[in-house]
Amino acid sequence: MRSYQELFPSIKLEGKSIGFVPTMGALHAGHLSLIRRARKVVGDKGIVVVSIYVNPMQFNDAKDLRAYPRPLAADRKLCRAEGVDVVFAPSSLYEKDSSVSIDETVVSRGMEGGSRPGHFRGVATVVVKLCNLVQPTAAILGEKDWQQAALIRRVVRDLDLP
Repeated sequence: MRSYQELFPSIKLEGKSIGFVPTMGALHAGHLSLIRRARKVVGDKGIVVVSIYVNPMQFNDAKDLRAYPRPLAADRKLCRAEGVDVVFAPSSLYEKDSSVSIDETVVSRGMEGGSRPGHFRGVATVVVKLCNLVQPTAAILGEKDWQQAALIRRVVRDLDLP
């Protein structure tokens, strides 16, 4: 983790924009369109970072977490083909005794939040952690899950994330 904490600030010091596409891997056409959009946003001189991290905080059922696909080699190959500059694929983002999380209490109510307790706490927490590490100029997010997209916009707004 330390190397990334040093890498991303050094990129910003060089004056380069960072376009960030956070994912849980198992990349598909939708992710690839987000990567292309990130490249358009930062241009040829900017840096496109794709994170691939299966966030355990987003899963209520350990079986679902274990079953989640993790084709990292294939994902890296797709990223390379799309011109991604950095694939950030940490094995863990949480300390064993981690006790801090982000709990958004309005957008996360009802719908998916009602049927998956703690899911959006996991989403909000990992997005904040990843943004703190990557320090993006722009984060490019999918819209297929409107509640999750709205939650992330709210977290970014309320916590004054860049």
